[in-house]
Amino acid sequence: METETILESLTTLTVNKLRTGLAILGIVIGIGSVIALVSLGQATQQSVQNSIQSLGANLLTVIPGSQNAGTVKGAAGGGTTLTDDDAKAIESSAQVTAVEAVSPEVQSRTQITAGDTNANVTIIGATPPYESVHNVSMQEGTFISNQDNQSSGKVVVLGPQVVQNLFPNTADPVGQSVRIKGISFRIIGVTVSKGGSGFANTDNQAYIPLTTAQLQIFGQSYLSSIALSAKSQAVMTEAENQVGYLLLQRHQISDPTQADFSIFSQQDILNAASSTTGEFTTLLSGVAAISLLVGGIGIMNIMLVTVTERTREIGLRKALGAKKKTIITQFLVESIILTFTGGIIGIILGVILSFGISVFSNSLFVVSPESILLAFVVSAGIGVLFGWYPAQKASGLEPIEALRYE
Repeated sequence: METETILESLTTLTVNKLRTGLAILGIVIGIGSVIALVSLGQATQQSVQNSIQSLGANLLTVIPGSQNAGTVKGAAGGGTTLTDDDAKAIESSAQVTAVEAVSPEVQSRTQITAGDTNANVTIIGATPPYESVHNVSMQEGTFISNQDNQSSGKVVVLGPQVVQNLFPNTADPVGQSVRIKGISFRIIGVTVSKGGSGFANTDNQAYIPLTTAQLQIFGQSYLSSIALSAKSQAVMTEAENQVGYLLLQRHQISDPTQADFSIFSQQDILNAASSTTGEFTTLLSGVAAISLLVGGIGIMNIMLVTVTERTREIGLRKALGAKKKTIITQFLVESIILTFTGGIIGIILGVILSFGISVFSNSLFVVSPESILLAFVVSAGIGVLFGWYPAQKASGLEPIEALRYE
């Protein structure tokens, strides 16, 4: 009986191929949109997480100013509360046992020029630990050394985006010179690309010795931040507490809520980014779900038209003894066939669209099994939900009235 019903439904649907195709198209667009947009959201989320994780393993960052109740509190001259001595104390203190490496840093955006070309980049004053703390790899040359810092050397390491902007026709810029605020710096290295965009683009950064940055470029003795690498993920909280208590002691602050510094862990940033990108994915999914709703309504309309056209057929079948359940099943099966066919084609279309987006936007290709499973469930649900009313209407027709229908 079930096989006969399915075969009969297939035959009925193929009678009017254009109408059937248009009904399926709504589901194809809906399912394809859901998969493609969810994939886009997840790829964006994964890309952001990868970018944050690439900044360094088990990373903690200390910055000036305390964030309490949405406000920023700092000592006099806010933003100047971290010093080189703070970084040295963290590195040498016996009470800080969970920190593996300490990277004192200053940074600001400024212009770098090379001949007739220039670029606006983030200049970072760094020491050798910066390379390991921030997971920096060298493509060419070497990173900043202790000797460079001790001598306040005029050397610079460039990110690949800076190299592309300043030396578009040069294969290896190591050994050439650039000017920062009128001072000539010799290029000693180029970092490996990490990707990114806007102000978060680590490829658009340049690194110079910390002492050179403080004394000759920025004219400041304080630090913009202190980056720390914990010994393992398991001791991140311990490292954060140890550093926090040490800095409170050094800054002679007894109440932690009045601290003139803040400590952020890599996980804090990851959680915030995941929350934001998660909301973005949900928004995209909601937009795509509207397409599914429209597709479902389209199928209901098609099935209602089919009921009207087949009124005499329904009346004849009921007059010959067909039960109400049989009529309902007939129309539900037709509706489910429509949505399942549309769902399968939509899944294929969604995967192809996701791959195309990843290729053209140079982003990750992510298609989760959950989104495909969801597409199957939703397509089946739409078939039942939007096919039920037309099926009920068909099964409720009176045989005599249906046979009289013209």
